[in-house]
Amino acid sequence: MKKPAITQVPIHEIIANRWSGRAYNPSKPVTDEQITALLEAARWAPSCYGDQPWRFVVCNKAKNPQAWQAAFDTLAESNQTWAKHATLLVLACANTLFRHNGKPNRWASYDTGAAVENLCLQATALRLVAHQMGGFSVDAARAAFNVPEQFELMAMVAVGHGDTTESLPDDLRTRQLAPRERLAMEELFFAGAWDKPLSD
Repeated sequence: MKKPAITQVPIHEIIANRWSGRAYNPSKPVTDEQITALLEAARWAPSCYGDQPWRFVVCNKAKNPQAWQAAFDTLAESNQTWAKHATLLVLACANTLFRHNGKPNRWASYDTGAAVENLCLQATALRLVAHQMGGFSVDAARAAFNVPEQFELMAMVAVGHGDTTESLPDDLRTRQLAPRERLAMEELFFAGAWDKPLSD
């Protein structure tokens, strides 16, 4: 299902059509070529010093059900309700230290977010659904995947082919079908000084 953003002026259709759906088709796997495309998109995200601090743990239900289950088990129960049908669960991590000098990288999470957004936009281009989640146990995921302490665990991303809303419980079906909303432009963007509307 498509649920494009309602914008004041036209924006690129990939951006307008990217949204965090919850209905997945469990019988339609994501192909190896699609997975490579998702990861290439993430790989070419911008980063401070070109450091590329992101690291992804890709858990493919079709190829490695044990790893997928380990990722699934770290999810909050509210996310498990719908993520159970996603083909991929991807753990996104950020290296808190620069590779070139070992000093703290305060932009690591920012850059990792850019890489994840690239993945999500590529998913949209491939007619896949990608949904980022903060609702997972960081400690459990770190232990399950042996993530070194210098990496901050940022998000778990469910990826798969979209489906009808029939697989969702009533409350999630309502959210899936609800119109998309965003804050007004003047609440988010300022002209030359804090809280100064762009329209002035």
